[in-house]
Amino acid sequence: MTQNHRQPDDQRPDHDQDDHDGVTIEVVERIAEGGRMVRTKGIYLLPNLFTTAALFFGFSAILAAMHQQWERAAVMVFIAGVMDGLDGRVARMTNTQSAFGAQYDSLSDMIAFGLAPGVVVYAWALSGLGKVGYAIGFIYATCAALRLARFNVQLDVADKRYFTGLPSPAAAACVAGMVWVAAEYGIAVDGTVSFVAAFVTAAAAVLMVSNIRYYSFKDLHAGRVPLFALMIGALVIAVVQTDPATALWATALIYAASGPVGALLRRVRRAPGHS
Repeated sequence: MTQNHRQPDDQRPDHDQDDHDGVTIEVVERIAEGGRMVRTKGIYLLPNLFTTAALFFGFSAILAAMHQQWERAAVMVFIAGVMDGLDGRVARMTNTQSAFGAQYDSLSDMIAFGLAPGVVVYAWALSGLGKVGYAIGFIYATCAALRLARFNVQLDVADKRYFTGLPSPAAAACVAGMVWVAAEYGIAVDGTVSFVAAFVTAAAAVLMVSNIRYYSFKDLHAGRVPLFALMIGALVIAVVQTDPATALWATALIYAASGPVGALLRRVRRAPGHS
C-alpha cells in the first residue's frame, strides 16, 4: 500500500497552490505589517510606471543612436534621469516602497544609465578609436552594473546623506551631455573629439566604482525656505532655459567633480599641522 506523504498543514511551505500552477506573472512579496511579515500579491502601479518610463527613454536613446540622431539620443537619457528621480520620490511620498520596486529600478537604471550612454557615446565618437573605443564603452557599462550592484547590497547600511561613488544617472548625464552639446553646436567628430569623449567616459566609469562620497540631497525637506532660495531657483531655471544642453552638462560635470574635490579638501584638513 502506498503511503500518502502529504505534509500536514502546519508543515507545508508558506505559499498558495495557485502561485505556481500554470502561467502567471503575479508578484508575491513578504512585507512587514502590524509587527509581522505577511504575504501580499501585486505591485504598486504609480512608482513602477515612472520606472518603466525611465526604461522606455533609455531604450529610445539606443534606437536614436542607431539612426545617428545624436541630440535625440542624449535628450532621451536626460528624460530617463528625470523619470528615475521621480519614481523614488513618488514611492516615498505615497508610502509604496517595495523590494520589487527597488530591484526593478536597478534593472531599469542599468539600461537607461549604463547600457544606453555606453552605446550612444560609442556610436557617436568612440567607434573612431577602434578597439580602444570599444573597450571604453564596454567598461563604462560594466562599471554602471557594478555601481548598481554595490548600491543594492549596501542599501540598508549606507549613510542616506551620501552616495558611495558617482550615481549612475549623474555619470550618464556627463556622457550624454557631451553628445548633446556637440550636436547642439554642430561640432564634428574628429580625433580630438574622440579623445575627449574617451576621457570623459572613462572618468565617469571610474568615479562610479570609486569610494568617493557624493551628497545625495535626500535630507532636503519640502519645508519653509527663505525668499532668497526661490530667487536662486528662478535664476537656475532661466539659465537652463537659455541653453539647456550646456547648462545641464555643466551641472553634471560640477557634481561629478564635487566628489574628488570634497575628498581632497577633507584630506587636506586632516593633514598634520593644518589649522
